[in-house]
Amino acid sequence: MTPRRRFRRSSLLAAVLAVFAAFAASPARADRCDDIAKELANQIDRMKVNFKAANIVYLTHPAAKELSVGCRGNNYSIELYAKGDRKPKPEFYTLVGSMAAIVFTVTKDDTTTGATRCLKRMGILRGDKVSMRYRRLNMECTRTKTEASIAITRGKDE
Repeated sequence: MTPRRRFRRSSLLAAVLAVFAAFAASPARADRCDDIAKELANQIDRMKVNFKAANIVYLTHPAAKELSVGCRGNNYSIELYAKGDRKPKPEFYTLVGSMAAIVFTVTKDDTTTGATRCLKRMGILRGDKVSMRYRRLNMECTRTKTEASIAITRGKDE
């Protein structure tokens, strides 16, 4: 009986060591949002990665009040959010178009056109909240008395 117990203990120890070795040998994987945020910061001038909270990476740029990239929501795979002045400047449109082109791998002209249309449709006739679809991207624009924002998403099934 004594040799059998030693065998069980040594096999258990070997199994535990094998599990630890497997976890130690596996490379650490970065989150997709982190990779996208780093790519945005590298390709767009004056953009910096601010911080990460949950599945959202916050970014900073002088042309926008607030920027973020979110991953893995209930209805979308990735979301781009930007907030600017109530009457956005051309730099804001260009920034949103550049970011969306990098995040969603669509041409910059298409994303800039879609963001511009969405933000300019808000007004007396259509109201302060506009939802539209352009080039397989879902765009939702909202505005308050002082700010305008745009959220661009792509569905999980696309």
